[in-house]
Amino acid sequence: MQRRQKNLLGYNIDLFSVDEALDYSNSLIDSAKSSHIVTINPEIIEYANKHEDFAKILKEAELVIPDGIGIKIGLKINGEDVQRITGIGFAHSLLENAQKNNIPVALVGAKPHVIEKAYENLKQEMPELNIVYKHDGYFKDCKQEVIDGIKNSSPKLLLVALGAPMQEEFIYELKSILPSTLMIGIGGSFDVWAGEVQRAPEIWQKLGLEWLYRTIKQPERFKRIFPTLPLFVYNVIKEKFTKNTAMSECPRSIKTRS
Repeated sequence: MQRRQKNLLGYNIDLFSVDEALDYSNSLIDSAKSSHIVTINPEIIEYANKHEDFAKILKEAELVIPDGIGIKIGLKINGEDVQRITGIGFAHSLLENAQKNNIPVALVGAKPHVIEKAYENLKQEMPELNIVYKHDGYFKDCKQEVIDGIKNSSPKLLLVALGAPMQEEFIYELKSILPSTLMIGIGGSFDVWAGEVQRAPEIWQKLGLEWLYRTIKQPERFKRIFPTLPLFVYNVIKEKFTKNTAMSECPRSIKTRS
């Protein structure tokens, strides 16, 4: 399947629908090398703009899905009315697909009791899900042990919940170690699956306002979203205006002496 992308502020975003992204993910799972799915949002881009190594990770990802509402707005400004693909929703669909096709799965991240509860709930929901490895996200002093555990269990799908940028950096490191694994960073998804955090009601999700619901429930998120979100939209508009202006300018003719 051919990737169709749009560049926003230097970062290519894939324009797949959810079903297309899942089909493309399956092709990545079947490939002979490890792959990285990035769930991109304005906060991640802002961080990448300040950290060159992290920007490199985003630009080398095999699939970049439009997670944040700011990304959807930015694409809309540039003429692309795409479906927003939430990281937690897409990760859940990947797990459903893994159960259906007996794909071995590894789960890494969150607090010890959270990962255990998330594991229990996922197994209750998807009894045939083949989870071959799990570990909490507190492995600073035993990182190599966790890497060896993942490698030895040979997962084809790895979900990492360490929060950005740590999860993306960890996945990037694993890309050169694991032979053929599809990996995705999923932030606080384990907390939701464990029942520790309540996800926004479905109507908020359909309206694309899950970010607002979470901000209302967790006011401390306000500082993270603002002014990042409006500044991101402003920069997208500015970039588009600059490109349009450059395209509309005709080169001046140069007179030569006869």
